Amino acid sequence: MTVNYPKLRIYIWAFSLVVFALVLALHYLPAASSVPAFTNSFPMVNACLNGACFLLLISSLMAVKRKNIELHQRLNTFAMLLSVFFLGVYVTFHYFHGSSSYGGDFKGIYLFILLTHILLAAVSLPFILLAYAKGLSGDVEGHRKMVKKVYPVWLYVTFTGVMVYLFMAPYYEF
Repeated sequence: MTVNYPKLRIYIWAFSLVVFALVLALHYLPAASSVPAFTNSFPMVNACLNGACFLLLISSLMAVKRKNIELHQRLNTFAMLLSVFFLGVYVTFHYFHGSSSYGGDFKGIYLFILLTHILLAAVSLPFILLAYAKGLSGDVEGHRKMVKKVYPVWLYVTFTGVMVYLFMAPYYEF
């Protein structure tokens, strides 16, 4: 597959800015007048998507260490697709439900995990996409160099996404 990396880079930064603006705008939108019942399961769906991405990323690393590049590429592509689906579910849920508050005894730990999760998710998005694009474009060395920095962050974000759900599950009000 031939990929025009310089052109794709512009689209990646534009997409990342749109995603950031959309997620930020969720906090300023008026509350939805009615909430579809099917959205009540979305936090669990997103926890499952995060968990699946975490496992795919671990499997992808194992595949590339075994020099199974085709499997590595497929696993990363699947992780990307699940992440896009996650984003759609996340935006839909928060559009209808707004934010929920944690009411447990471990608020400090929860807030640390939540804040690092949110910050790293926002900052890492364009770099995850850029690393993926470098791989697609055949720039193996550039891909490898970026992934050394962005892979642990993406792994952390997917893992802490599950943790945030586990902390919050008792406090979702539907």
